Amino acid sequence: MILVERRGHHPLPFDVTHEAARQRIYSTRRIVVIDGEDPVVDPKHGDLPPVHQCADACIGQYLLQLAPEAYDITVFGAEPHGNYNRVLLSPLLAGEKQVDEIVIHPHRWYAQHGVTLHAGDPAVAIDRRRRIVRSANGVELPYDRLLIATGSKPIVLPVPGKELPGVVTFRDLADVDTMLETARSYRKAVVIGGGLLGLEAANALVRRGMDVTVVHIFDTLMERQLDPAAAALLKTSLENRGLQFRMPAKTAAILGEQRVSGVRFDDGAELETDLIVMTTGVRPNIELASRAGLRCERGILVDDTLQTFDPSIYAVGECVQHRNNTFGLLAPLWEQARVCATHLAEVGVCRYRGSLAATQLKVTGIDLYSAGDFAGAAGTEALVMRDHGRSVYKRLIIRDNKLRGAVLYGDTSDGPWYVELMSAGCDIATFRDRLLFGRAAALAEEPGASVDSAQGANVSPAAGR
Repeated sequence: MILVERRGHHPLPFDVTHEAARQRIYSTRRIVVIDGEDPVVDPKHGDLPPVHQCADACIGQYLLQLAPEAYDITVFGAEPHGNYNRVLLSPLLAGEKQVDEIVIHPHRWYAQHGVTLHAGDPAVAIDRRRRIVRSANGVELPYDRLLIATGSKPIVLPVPGKELPGVVTFRDLADVDTMLETARSYRKAVVIGGGLLGLEAANALVRRGMDVTVVHIFDTLMERQLDPAAAALLKTSLENRGLQFRMPAKTAAILGEQRVSGVRFDDGAELETDLIVMTTGVRPNIELASRAGLRCERGILVDDTLQTFDPSIYAVGECVQHRNNTFGLLAPLWEQARVCATHLAEVGVCRYRGSLAATQLKVTGIDLYSAGDFAGAAGTEALVMRDHGRSVYKRLIIRDNKLRGAVLYGDTSDGPWYVELMSAGCDIATFRDRLLFGRAAALAEEPGASVDSAQGANVSPAAGR
């Protein structure tokens, strides 16, 4: 939770007709950002919802830059320390990073930027009528604007034995500590879920010396990001690294008495294990917002300025639902933070229109990139290249002479450029036959090729939107 107290008399983006309200807003305006609730706090690291990074981006990277002297900021957070980069938890688990290398904002950062940090004291209630937020320690503070960033909660399979010691999710530093401690004393691990996070966890545990089996309910890995051909290449590469797979397989029960000792599948087969890591997805954390009476469906409903149906309350990150979409990747969260901060700083009109999600696997030595409609909806066509000698696979989805999706394996250097083409809606007709070979080849014969001023994509003068 971040409390921002406004200084000065900057123009407001709304009419203030009530004199008492006018005086209150112009004399002191406070923005409270809630970044988590009801955590299970680890004594060393605590529980840090990933969206705290989004909240810090909104305030630290954008709001303080846009209006550095306009606000007094107070942070209320569930964790007993500053902000760290959760994206780097996989390298941390694998031994490629140390804890101090993934910290973004330690305690001293808040003091240096004039931000008061109340660590380890999450928000537990919102009184919308009185515009007051109450923390777990009983602190009550009024707000004029409220920014909710409660993030998401990991999905734990509702199977017998899910509460046994040795069953963890992969969301924070406490989970990493549990896995590292187990790896020092035990040998076998099962990762349930063959998505991006599960494969990162599995690969990291193999590097820590464990025998790891990935259990996935589908017959292809990362089915939301990869087509079957790319998924097969990925599976082969991971098997060569020592990973084992059970797929398709559905977990029916977790076995054990004092701690986990195995897993049983719905076909009756069993597999011994000392550690189970559940990476079966997340769901938006809407509990606090829902109790406060805000409109929620799968997430907290927001408009293009990240404003909820209460005009004094905003929401960003994994807890929100925008245009019927929810979010789990980092890039959309930063875009939302920028839009929200711009709106709160009152420096211009900025709207969030949604994000084109791009996924890159963070496993050392494996190059994989996926973006847009990789499967190919009705009316699309696919350009495919396979180079078995170099283990390179590319699949580009095209409709109406515009790039709609891409899956890249082995050579991902042009992934960001493909995303720029998709985002800009560029007409690729003039270099369609060279598109599979990347940016340099595609534009080599384009006289006058230039950089698109809006998207930074190299396109020919004839390219359209």
